[in-house]
Amino acid sequence: MALRIDIVSDIVCPWCFIGTRRLKAALTTFPDLEVELAYRPFLLDPTTPKEGQDLRERLRTKYGGDPDKMFAQVERAAQSSGIPLDFSKVRRSVSTIAPHTLLRHALEKGTQVALAEALFAAYFLEGRDVSRSDVLVELGRAHGFAEGEVERILASEAELEETRAEASEASRGGITGVPFTILGGALAVSGAREVDVFRRAIEQALSAASTASPGDG
Repeated sequence: MALRIDIVSDIVCPWCFIGTRRLKAALTTFPDLEVELAYRPFLLDPTTPKEGQDLRERLRTKYGGDPDKMFAQVERAAQSSGIPLDFSKVRRSVSTIAPHTLLRHALEKGTQVALAEALFAAYFLEGRDVSRSDVLVELGRAHGFAEGEVERILASEAELEETRAEASEASRGGITGVPFTILGGALAVSGAREVDVFRRAIEQALSAASTASPGDG
């Protein structure tokens, strides 16, 4: 049986990184399941300038208080999911329109899932600026993009605008936070839930799909 899973997420969202790892852990308990996994763009802060901004300053302005306390909580959650997250390496909040645009094109190449993982790792584990074209060119070359292809995609305002429009559509559709995982086009899981929650959601989605298709099973 096959299951389509859409993950609405943002590259600079640590809970999206964590939630994806937990979802993948849940999927390992369904070894015979054919999964079609796709990432959909969401912009945590559409006002982030192209040049980015200091992450800690941004968080103090938005939430008040000491962001290091928030970081500690997220780091613990990440480490429990096998992600060696260290926010001391993450200094800037960056625009994710460009990496999301690259991810859209990676879907048809069959490399989107691997590229998303590489983008998360570059930002959260290596402290790299994933809005920079040189970083995206390097990652793109490693994930099926031809010489010059990444540059052409990122130089197209129409491509960037399509990404903005898709992200806006998610917001208009009622998604206010990410990760937001949609299983089988109908069942949604909001947030970076625990592995068991994702496992039960997968079972429910498969059961619903089987009921809707009398010819199955």
